[in-house]
Amino acid sequence: MRRLLDSHLHVWERDEHPQPWIDPVQMSAIDRDFPPGAAVAELAAHGVDGCVVVQCVNESSETVDLLATAGTLAPVRGVVGWLDLTADVPAQIRSLRASPGGDLLVGVRHVTFVEPDARWLARDDVRRGLAATGDAGLTFDLLIAHHQLPMAAEVARDLPGTRFVLDHAGKVPLRSTEPATWARDLADLARCPNVTMKVSGLVTEDDWSSWSTPRLRPVIEHALATFGPHRLLFGSDWPVVELAGGYGPWLEAYLDLTDDLSADERAAIDGGNAIRTYGLA
Repeated sequence: MRRLLDSHLHVWERDEHPQPWIDPVQMSAIDRDFPPGAAVAELAAHGVDGCVVVQCVNESSETVDLLATAGTLAPVRGVVGWLDLTADVPAQIRSLRASPGGDLLVGVRHVTFVEPDARWLARDDVRRGLAATGDAGLTFDLLIAHHQLPMAAEVARDLPGTRFVLDHAGKVPLRSTEPATWARDLADLARCPNVTMKVSGLVTEDDWSSWSTPRLRPVIEHALATFGPHRLLFGSDWPVVELAGGYGPWLEAYLDLTDDLSADERAAIDGGNAIRTYGLA
């Protein structure tokens, strides 16, 4: 029996925190609220022991609410929230840590796709914020497109004191002709010892209705060859994964794709690496 900790899960209630990125036509499967109680039920239904909840919108108010809610839900082991990396990062972290549930703040993320500057992450003011994030003992989740992997490697090399977590395998372009470029750039990023990677968000980068485990296998094999089993983290990207069939089909594929690993290697990706990376209690 494999014990799983989901390193990447979302919740949202849109009256409080709108999700303007959801296309009600193409994304009808997630065009509704997914409150914390639904997340807890989803984890229980699939035998997953706990999770890390990750921010969705670049607003501090969402992070404050996520922390307060997480403090009341035993399965939530940590929160990756948001703060303004271009402002006073230490002051923002102090404020979040002093808020209800603040001890569950384990990392920071910024939805970079809303930034008109494709090199936003590499700006000097953002780098200063990333350095301060690392100084505070928090990780930074990298949410980037696959063509931004070289920039991420540049930033990670320049900031060895900050721990980075690459979300969704760097948005592997399964529906395009660029997987070779992704594979090269991922290998370069993996040479940065301060970077780990989430095995998450893969099925939504493929055709939502026709993805298959065999099509994902080369991605997992390359991730294992570059990062190794002790720098990979299982994540569901629920409820976004509902676009491609839901938690169950993705979990089944993930278990199949990692079944040939040793027991120690499976335990690491299943949850041990997330506990170590995020410093979960």
